Amino acid sequence: MKYSKEVWEQLKNISADNLINALKKDNWISDSKSGAVLAYFNPTNHKRVTIHYHPRKTYGEKTLKLILGSIGWDEEDLKRLKIMVLLQK
Repeated sequence: MKYSKEVWEQLKNISADNLINALKKDNWISDSKSGAVLAYFNPTNHKRVTIHYHPRKTYGEKTLKLILGSIGWDEEDLKRLKIMVLLQK
């Protein structure tokens, strides 16, 4: 998934807690847990994603790109879930 520079500036600061809240808001269901690794399943599109959970921590660029790629959210989804604010030009 490719995001614009403005969107990425907002995404790179997302915490594990915010990401998990957005998954829940988007109807992802907690699937399993093993220590700090949480798995979520989307019954609509049958996707599964694992999140390394560390409260209030942000992810490195590569890890975040892999997670978001697995989830499959586009910029419209990010706006709908209020992960990013609408940018004014």
